[in-house]
Amino acid sequence: MPKLIELVDGQARWAEDSFAHLADEDPIPSAGDVILSLARFQAEGDALLASNSRRVGVRIEPDQEVEVLAYDLPRIAVVALAFPKFRDGRAYTSARLLRERFSYQGQIRAVGDVLQEQAGFMVRCGFDAFEPADGATPDVLTKAANRFRHVYQRAADDRPIALDERAV
Repeated sequence: MPKLIELVDGQARWAEDSFAHLADEDPIPSAGDVILSLARFQAEGDALLASNSRRVGVRIEPDQEVEVLAYDLPRIAVVALAFPKFRDGRAYTSARLLRERFSYQGQIRAVGDVLQEQAGFMVRCGFDAFEPADGATPDVLTKAANRFRHVYQRAADDRPIALDERAV
């Protein structure tokens, strides 16, 4: 089971992961929170969301569009954005769309080939949970997420930009 690190108020910490990642061929357990692929969610999501006995998450691959979840986002607890390779950055765009265009308030989780060096950029795009592939600890992830004191453009994390700080 992957280790989960959550970011709360700029500080990373270990978190208990109540979600089971299910493959498309896995049976759905009678109880417990689940993360499904987009295809499986589209086929079985309404029934799972209607049950109210579990929280449901959706895994989005880089070639899939988060826009298809727009209607269901208020009922989805977690959107897990996949990084099949650390150099594939399409999930950054998906995270920003979720936070900025769709005002998604649930957890956006980075899964797959997630490295500590990416943490600062992921946080700026709206990620707040990580399943690191490189053995990163919460302390290391906190340092990586807060590495740069100044930022120069607005992003999903709402940090003030350097120009605004300078005007004060």
